[in-house]
Amino acid sequence: MGAVAECPPGWRANLVLYAALAANLGIAVAKFVAAAITGSSSMLTEGVHSVVDTGNQGLLLYGQQRAKRPPDQDHPFGYGRELYFWSFVVAILIFGLGAGVSVYEGYLHIVDPTELENPLVNYIVLGIAFLLEGGSWLIAVREFRESKGDHGWWEAIKESKDPAGFTVLFEDSAALAGLVVAACGVWASHHWGDARIDGYASILIGLILAAVASLLAREAKGLLIGERADPKLIAHVREMLEQEPCITHVNHIRTIHTAPDSVFVAISADFADGLVMGEAESLVERIEHGMKAAMPTISSIYIRPEKREDAVDAVAMG
Repeated sequence: MGAVAECPPGWRANLVLYAALAANLGIAVAKFVAAAITGSSSMLTEGVHSVVDTGNQGLLLYGQQRAKRPPDQDHPFGYGRELYFWSFVVAILIFGLGAGVSVYEGYLHIVDPTELENPLVNYIVLGIAFLLEGGSWLIAVREFRESKGDHGWWEAIKESKDPAGFTVLFEDSAALAGLVVAACGVWASHHWGDARIDGYASILIGLILAAVASLLAREAKGLLIGERADPKLIAHVREMLEQEPCITHVNHIRTIHTAPDSVFVAISADFADGLVMGEAESLVERIEHGMKAAMPTISSIYIRPEKREDAVDAVAMG
């Protein structure tokens, strides 16, 4: 998933999450009221969907707060990757609660269909929900567009190290699709007088949620395991090293994100043979300061002086 621009400080950093949480909380109440009045299965599953989404935004906000804790003896690189754990929990909840309840409720409605009453209530609630959800979706799209830089949309999602933005974007997209399916299910059930169609719509909503949950789980898993930094950052690090006259060869540069905006860099380089210990220490210190100044996302740097790898291989073989 490369780098996307860092989230700005303050309230704007969580604007997407707060907007989605507020929208989903109000929508959930309205959907449950409509489901109770009309007996719509798809409306009930849409209500569950909104409750799950509301809880998910709360978990992501909680994860962001936990991730801000400073490094300590047990976690010398900080707690930034805890956000990735809560993102994985969100994916599980979408799959287990959102998709699971939707499919189960749809199945029950097909086996024992209940005639829809006063579908106009459903249409009104779905229309209001679409406006609120659409507003949240537009905010998520705008924020993600600003953060993705020159990357394409799919590339930016794969390269992003901050799961909050693209998680809300996927959730809102799935919610809008679910609202359309629910509206079609209510209309078709009423138009053809077959309440089972509403149950099929509920199952389709569950399948949409399952697909989104699987995608989010895959991205969260990659972040939990550990992903390298943006190739542009790695190339910049290599360029700075190669400009140093006392470094004769860069063997490798390995990076890993310890948080969405924090990168650990490990460098193996061949230093000039005539470099004494004091000069090498000064060189390493200067390189570290220069890299952190040029690339603020770099939080820690480890530089290991080693002979050029191909030269070592030649000696070992000869």
